[in-house]
Amino acid sequence: MPRSMFRATTTGWSRTVTRSWSTPSPSPPARPCLADSPVPAVFLDRDGVINRRRPDHVKSWAEFEFLPGALRALADLRGMNTPVVVITNQGAVGRGLISPDQLRDIHCRMLRAIDAAGGHVSAIYTCLHAPADGCACRKPKPALFHQASHDLRIDLPHSVMIGDSPSDVQASRAAGCRPILVNDSGAPVDADVLAVSDLVEAATLWRTLSVPAGVLPC
Repeated sequence: MPRSMFRATTTGWSRTVTRSWSTPSPSPPARPCLADSPVPAVFLDRDGVINRRRPDHVKSWAEFEFLPGALRALADLRGMNTPVVVITNQGAVGRGLISPDQLRDIHCRMLRAIDAAGGHVSAIYTCLHAPADGCACRKPKPALFHQASHDLRIDLPHSVMIGDSPSDVQASRAAGCRPILVNDSGAPVDADVLAVSDLVEAATLWRTLSVPAGVLPC
C-alpha cells in the first residue's frame, strides 16, 4: 500500500508548495525532479483540468470532484516518466472563503487519491491572493513557473502547461512553455495553442508531441 508524506509551507498570502514522496508502487516512478540537467515537465491547472470547477469555489474535500478520466490521465503521465507540477490560483483563500489549512487538507487528500490511482504529482504551487491584491504570483504572471523551474530543475521551453482558461495560456507563454487548452466548447483558439477536450487527450498528446519540434518529451 503506497504511503505518502506531505510537506507544505506558506509565505504570507504568496504561495504554498506541497510535495509528496511515495514508496515504490507497481506503476513506474516519476523521474526525479532534481536531475543532473533540467527535464521537461507537464504543468497542470487544478480546477477545470483535474477536478470539476465550481462557481462558488471548492471549499472542502466534499466539494472536490475529479473530472472523468483525470486520474487515469495522471497515471498515464507517471507511466511516461513525466514530472507533473500543479500551478493553481486559489483566490478563495485571499477572499477569506477558505483557510490555508483547509486548502492544504484538500490538496493532501487529492495527492493521496492520485497516488492510489497510480499517478504522481511532484509539487503544487498555489497563489493564495485574491485577484484584487495585485500580487506577483497569480497567473497569468509566470512567477510560480519560474519558482518551480528553480526548485525542481525543469526545462521550461520543453515543457507544456495544460489549463482551461486564458490566464493559463498567457502564463504559459510568459513562462516560455507550450500552452495546451482544455477547450470542450470547441471555440477557436490561437495558432500557438493546442486544444484538447480533457486531460486524457492532453496526456495522449504529450506522449507524441515534440515541444519544440524535434525534442521528444521525457
